[in-house]
Amino acid sequence: MTLHSVIDAVTDRIRTRSQASRAAYLASIAGMQNDPDSDRRSVSCSNMAHAAAAAGGDQDDVLAMADNVKPNIGIITAYNDMLSAHQPFEKFPQIIKAAARTVGATAQVAGGVPAMCDGVTQGRPGMELSLLSRDVIAMSTGIGLSHGVYDAALCLGVCDKIVPGLVMGALSFGHLPTIFVPAGPMSTGLANDEKAAVRKAYAQGKASRADLLKSEVSAYHGAGTCTFYGTANSNQMLMEIMGLHLPGAAFIHPHDDLRHALTVAATHQAARISRQSDDYRPIGDVLDERAFVNAIVGLHATGGSTNHTLHLPAMAAAAGITLTWEDFADLSEIVPLLARVYPNGSADVNHFHAAGGIGYVIRELLEAGLIHADARTVWGDSLADYASEPVFGSDNDVAWKPAAGESQDMDILRPVSNPHSVTGGLKMLTGSLGKSVIKISAVDASHHIVTAPAKVFTSEAAVKAAFADGALNQDVIVVIHTQGPQANGMPELHSLTPLLSILQEQGHKVALVTDGRMSGASGKVPAAIHVCPEAVAGGAIAKIKDGDIITLDAVSGELNVAADLEARPLPAMANQAPQDGFGRPLFASLRGKAAPAEQGGGVNPLINL
Repeated sequence: MTLHSVIDAVTDRIRTRSQASRAAYLASIAGMQNDPDSDRRSVSCSNMAHAAAAAGGDQDDVLAMADNVKPNIGIITAYNDMLSAHQPFEKFPQIIKAAARTVGATAQVAGGVPAMCDGVTQGRPGMELSLLSRDVIAMSTGIGLSHGVYDAALCLGVCDKIVPGLVMGALSFGHLPTIFVPAGPMSTGLANDEKAAVRKAYAQGKASRADLLKSEVSAYHGAGTCTFYGTANSNQMLMEIMGLHLPGAAFIHPHDDLRHALTVAATHQAARISRQSDDYRPIGDVLDERAFVNAIVGLHATGGSTNHTLHLPAMAAAAGITLTWEDFADLSEIVPLLARVYPNGSADVNHFHAAGGIGYVIRELLEAGLIHADARTVWGDSLADYASEPVFGSDNDVAWKPAAGESQDMDILRPVSNPHSVTGGLKMLTGSLGKSVIKISAVDASHHIVTAPAKVFTSEAAVKAAFADGALNQDVIVVIHTQGPQANGMPELHSLTPLLSILQEQGHKVALVTDGRMSGASGKVPAAIHVCPEAVAGGAIAKIKDGDIITLDAVSGELNVAADLEARPLPAMANQAPQDGFGRPLFASLRGKAAPAEQGGGVNPLINL
């Protein structure tokens, strides 16, 4: 199909906007590829002795000086056994090492990166480390790859900030071919709607803590990724539509035999595309402007996480590419919503996968000319080869068959010709408060425009206290400022979702406006999030007072307050985040120099931090 004119235009303007920085980045990775320091045969004997000292039976191959030296694959792992999505990675290095040997390669764990769980830290001090942990992960990935004895890399990660951080870190060694290896979702537990109902009942005092705990444990009950379509599972969609997974790898269960076979196949492919091969595919070349446009389109088509309006600009910047929220907004206008997965529907990602999954979505978008079919990938000839799903072949290896021709459940997954919505799930808002984004794929059309008086808070805890006191039982737009990346690291405010949903269900007009985050599970209440400039950077959100009438209009894309904010002085506002305890002082320098939300909310190599 002919590429849609808007896709072509947005891609071209990104390419033009990024021309100088992209050229500098590509020159940098070419320099690394050609630098003798990237060839372990040129590294001193003492250095190599250290690198191979613990390689066991692979030692001779790692040290080999022959012209046909075997490729050595560096493994960056985000394993820990507190995070359910990452627990299966415990045994992956052994699988990878064994698989590498069968194709004349070696593999070493190059490094581990931190992996925190937002589900554990929600509403707690640890959440203030969450967004900036992405940048720590990027730096940690760079440290792991800095030993410079690798010909390719495999990144083991799944969840919220971990995958974006791994991508950013891998791009800092962009001359290395890199494949992302997922672990898969946990099996379906308690239905998401039932879980949400118990959360709301608990917030109203109609369910006990024991009831709530039983519900949560029934929902999050085993190894694998949480099954709702939040940031973690949006990551997995992105890795496929950006061509960094093997096709169809995202949503195979951790203990499925096919999951093991896909991990083996990813290892074999890493050797085939390594620096020692004739099919060299460095990640810095694979992730060009086409890949990032495809990513944004995939996000809109599946109703993905709002967190990626932060992560994708940061990831792109690591490749010398500048994305803006206007790019997201313009693409949203022409990309239909094809999937409804909780919180945008009742299905979970297992149901989505069974209905046709990512392969079906990619095929539909390709046939409609909504993504770049010629984008480079780590597998196959182009993204067109990703309209497929993995199966076992006759020799018990992984084979691929064409993606499902029809959706197996139209309530979950629909074709471009009959979408859930003719536009995407994310929109940008502009107006007197600056810029923000909103996820509308789960919000009923009757709530797309809300006008109500403001109630202003500076913490999540204060909102909860006001709810408990009955102070929010009215039409209200809850404003929470001082929650941006420079203020306190931009924590997610997801625990407010049940409270605001209760107010909305009582018949009140309700919305949220914040310079903080609301996660990929923002729910059915309209939420203008990531407002920038943020309060501590002089943003207008700091000037709002209780009673100011705010209009959030997701139809026209506007966010305005009926008050003369220009006439109000900016309040004296120091960083109000607690600086003592729980690791927060360690992040002071990152908070103080964090980029604006539109540029990623953390470390951005394209701006002067």
